[in-house]
Amino acid sequence: MSLKVQEGYIPFAGYKTYYRIVGECDTGRLPILALHGGPGSAHYYVTSLDDIAERYGRAVIYYDQMSCGKSKSPALPDQWSAEFFEDELRVVRRELGLDRIHLWGHSWGGMLAMQYATHRPAGIASMVVASGPASLDLWLEEANRLRGYLPIDMQKALVQADEDGDYERPEVKAASDEYYRRHVCKVSAEDEDPKLRRPKDEPGKECYHFMQGMSEFVVTGKLSHWDITDDLHRISIPTLFTSGEADECTPYIAKQVVDRIPGCEWHLFRGGTHCVHSEQPQAYNDVVEEFVERHE
Repeated sequence: MSLKVQEGYIPFAGYKTYYRIVGECDTGRLPILALHGGPGSAHYYVTSLDDIAERYGRAVIYYDQMSCGKSKSPALPDQWSAEFFEDELRVVRRELGLDRIHLWGHSWGGMLAMQYATHRPAGIASMVVASGPASLDLWLEEANRLRGYLPIDMQKALVQADEDGDYERPEVKAASDEYYRRHVCKVSAEDEDPKLRRPKDEPGKECYHFMQGMSEFVVTGKLSHWDITDDLHRISIPTLFTSGEADECTPYIAKQVVDRIPGCEWHLFRGGTHCVHSEQPQAYNDVVEEFVERHE
């Protein structure tokens, strides 16, 4: 089956936000608007959701957040913030005429979706939060706990890197790779679907360093102490939380969200990590489709 794909750009903040629409938006099924993680990633790694458009006839819409992927800009330290990216989300919806949608966000994209949802926007039929925390302080606590299960030499290498800022040492890269294999994505680069890879020359790293920091275990950037835990009760959108059994978004992190969003459902994927959406794409997409179909 050949899917219709439409690409383009939307003016935002003096630059252009790239978007990609997969499938038809007028099939009688509400489209899914997908928010990628990072901050600083791009849409490529979540395009495993294309399968929803192919098998269920539901359009999936992606965009690269400003300064990421195909949404190129110079560094914007005076503008980058959670509020800036929330404003971009509003502009994308307005410019694409997305009056009524399902919202899906992974990791940072899930954080952004929840922050947006606390402001009670109109036209969101349902929301799927894929491994997104409500508190970065809790996220760091759990990341450091998970790091404690690595071999002691790897633990020491990662701690030393956060202290001296040298993340290029071979032992640091090896330790980071092992953490990622265990908790972020178990699919190796060699086995990964090529379409999920972002071209190396596209931007995003500078935005990540400004917003997050230099590693998974410290948040020194603009998002330091970001926390919407006390606002989650304001969310009135039907919500599904998804995560993996070995996810760096641990069940403790997930439960903090699930317990506070009224009526929130939770699906824990056995054997999955932070990127379970691409590790188990068909099973994952079946769960998402079943949920959003109930909330048309």
